[in-house]
Parts: sequence; C-alpha cells; structure tokens
Amino acid sequence: MRILLISFLTFISFAGNSQQIIDTIQSEEGTMIVFANRTWVYLEDLNFDGIMNHHVASQVDTDSNLNYIQSWDHDVCYTSNLANNVNAMKDTIWLCLEDSESDSLDGLFHMPTDGIITSHFGWRRGRNHNGTDLDLNTGDTVRAAWGGKVRYAKFNTSGFGNLVIIRHHNGLETFYAHLSKHIVVPDQMVNPGDPIGLGGNTGHSYGSHLHFEVRFYDIPMNPEKVIDFKEGIVRDENLMVHRGLFRPGGYAPSSSGKAVASGDKKYYRVRSGDTLGAIASRNRTTVSRICQLNGIRPTTVLQIGKNLRIR
Repeated sequence: MRILLISFLTFISFAGNSQQIIDTIQSEEGTMIVFANRTWVYLEDLNFDGIMNHHVASQVDTDSNLNYIQSWDHDVCYTSNLANNVNAMKDTIWLCLEDSESDSLDGLFHMPTDGIITSHFGWRRGRNHNGTDLDLNTGDTVRAAWGGKVRYAKFNTSGFGNLVIIRHHNGLETFYAHLSKHIVVPDQMVNPGDPIGLGGNTGHSYGSHLHFEVRFYDIPMNPEKVIDFKEGIVRDENLMVHRGLFRPGGYAPSSSGKAVASGDKKYYRVRSGDTLGAIASRNRTTVSRICQLNGIRPTTVLQIGKNLRIR
C-alpha cells in the first residue's frame, strides 16, 4: 500500500517551460508532479536526457565520424529520424549485455516470449525486415528482454500496432510490436522479465506474433546475432558493435573466453583463473603489449568478464 502525502502548488517552471501544477504526490516511487491537464510525471524524469549508459554515450559522442542523435521522446519511434548512418561507424564499440549502471539485476537477459522464430531479420517482400518474429497467441505475456526505462508505449500508425520501446542500461533499445495491449507507460522502469504487454495481431500483421527488434542508436541489428532464441540466452555478454552486425549474415559475438576479431583489432574476455602471462601466451603476444593497449600495469588485477584488447 502506497502512502501518499499531497500538497498544493499553483505554478512552477521546469526546464524553461512554465506549467501549471495542481498537486505533488510523495510516494515510495518518488515525487509525482500532477499538471492541470491531468498528465503527470515523476520529478526525476523532468530533465532526463535519455542516457542510460554514460560509458557508451561517451564513446559515441567522442567519435567525430558518427554525429549520432538519440533523444528521449515518448511520441516517435525513431528519435534520430533515422538520420544515424551505419556506414559512419569506422570503429568497434563494446557493449556489455550483462552490465548495468545500477546495483540491481537490470543487465540480465530474459526471453521476451518463448515462441519459435517465424520470420528472420533481412530482406522480405521487397524491403528489409528489421526484426525477428516470434510465434505466440493473442493474450500471451510479453516481457522485457533487459532492464531499462520505457520510452514509448502506445498504438503506432506506421504498421507496428501497439508498440512498446525500452531503452536499456546496456546501450540498446528493443521494440515489441503488434501487441494486443501494452501494460507499461513511458518513463516506467522495468526489470528483465517484467510483463510489458500482451501478444496480439495489431498493425500490419498477418496472424498473432511478436515482432522484436534490437536497435543501437535507432539502427536495427540482427537479433539472432545477439540472442540464441533456441536456448533463450545471449550469445555472448560482450557485444562488439560494428557495421557487420547490422547486415543480414553479419557475424555473431564470440563464445566465452575466446578472442574476438574486429577489423584490425582483437579482444579477449577475461575468465576465472586467467593471468596476463597466460593470455599473452595463448594469443601469441606479450604482457607488455597487452598492458600498452589497455593502459594497465603487469600487476593490475584482472576483472572476470571484462574485455582486454590484445591486438
């Protein structure tokens, strides 16, 4: 049971915009601001800039080739207006799919639904199919793949039908389309596996199914190169984002503990028991070279699950 403390305010200004306020409500979830037009928002959401992973955002912002845009907007699917060009990506950006800026389990993966794949990412009926279709029945529960914050939850007139978009702590966004009903609202925080909607057949759809997309800065990547849908797990917690990942047939991330090639670079994910000497010997390099590439010392304690550049 939530305990509410209500006070009355008449007028206040946020982010340069004056809005009439009729109530503030203090609850366990935070301070809720209620406006005269019967809309409401949590105080901490008023000036939210949309950044869920500051490390990834910093990598994108400092790469002068990209000039990628990604705002926080409840009313549009694509906050860049599809202006972000995958061909501008000259380097590789590392995402940890099981990492989070919070202390909770937001980074763990959960299957959005258990149905089999009925349509793959790639060219279909004269245009690119930007996601993976999963079989389900109308009314089946659809769940959040990772933890994050709901950016969009409403009926979309461009073909998605009832659509939920979640921006995740790992730097990705996921789309859940053709729902019969969405049961989350914009700015709502969700954990992996939380129910976000019910399966359906709305929008441009031929039979009940879930259209599931994985996007990086509005650019769709092949979900099957990130997720093993048969096993219900991510293929690797270390996702190397590069141009090939956004094309049908682009390679999948490596299996645990193996080196990952990316252009002229090569990375290794640290496993339990690894030492710099063993990693260097296994990959035909030297400890000093690994230290130079990663800005570390020979005495640095290695963190399990982290990537080391070895070439």
